[in-house]
Amino acid sequence: MGSPTNRIVQRPLTNAAIVVADPRQLHVAFTYPYPKGKEKVKNKDETKNSKQSFGLFLVSGVGRQPRRTPLSSHICKYIMKAGYVNHSYIWFNMFDCHMANMSFAAPSLGSAGGRSARRAFEFGRTYVVRPKGKHQATIVWLHGLGDNGSSWSQLLETLPLPNIKWICPTAPTQPISIFGGFPSTAWFDVGDISEEAPDDLEGLDASAAHVANLLSTEPADIKLGVGGFSMGAATALYSVCCFTAGKYGNATPYPANLGAAVGLSGWLPCSKTLSNKLQGVDEATRRAQSFPVLLCHGKVDDVVPYKFGEKSSKCLSSTGFQDVTFKAYNGLGHYTIPEEMDEVCAWLTSKLGLEGSTA
Repeated sequence: MGSPTNRIVQRPLTNAAIVVADPRQLHVAFTYPYPKGKEKVKNKDETKNSKQSFGLFLVSGVGRQPRRTPLSSHICKYIMKAGYVNHSYIWFNMFDCHMANMSFAAPSLGSAGGRSARRAFEFGRTYVVRPKGKHQATIVWLHGLGDNGSSWSQLLETLPLPNIKWICPTAPTQPISIFGGFPSTAWFDVGDISEEAPDDLEGLDASAAHVANLLSTEPADIKLGVGGFSMGAATALYSVCCFTAGKYGNATPYPANLGAAVGLSGWLPCSKTLSNKLQGVDEATRRAQSFPVLLCHGKVDDVVPYKFGEKSSKCLSSTGFQDVTFKAYNGLGHYTIPEEMDEVCAWLTSKLGLEGSTA
């Protein structure tokens, strides 16, 4: 593939920038709303007011093979600072970025687990890919941080899995700690993915309940599964933990009867407490022993490092999951490649007992 064309169309507004970029490459123009077109503002009050009213809208095409690397936290924090008053534009080059909405009015959060007030979760649009053949399985597939269900539904529709119905929901838009409080579509809040970081149990439970609700109307003879990419993979694995334990983190019974899970470039939330949830519960142990899990991770992933995928696999195996498959890919970053998706197709066909592909 040759170098993408750097086509940018910008409309000047008083408090926003709208950028339309080539689908293969997005140049993000942070247009600071300086009064009267000045390159530098000496009036601090005027500058402060301009910052508070600033809005940014990014528009990008979705490629055939999506790559999902979320906006890094250092970029978001940089935007919030006042250190670029000498420049009218600040450019960031982001490959295959998807549509995002940001607001400077979002409150900054502390740790991901530091809330006391109960939150309301408003999930976005759900996209459904109907099976092209006999309906044998339904899988809820969860996107990554800052993405939506539409982009993944387009990719999943191209897979040679005619017997699977794909349900691709969109996560709620909420302030994210790792983005300094900027709102983004996310299944739960996250400030860090290390083992020492607090888990947003309220957000995880809400998203796991949404997955179970989406599967609740499926016919009894249909096999059910869950999967996802990045944060979506983390949410999928949390749903698996809820299924095996028979309850959510808040002790409410978990209703869905899951049969398989796939996690791409993700991690296992609540890994420290997983063994406590399963120990001494015969039914939970039995479910874990027979539950199939496929984890895939790129060795050069710079968003969710490879070690987190590897640790997740080992944690599941050490807590009683006896059917965990972990696939590592040399040279793969935080995105998907055809070889990885081929592995997903073959694995699902085998584990769910599907009739086969249409290839």
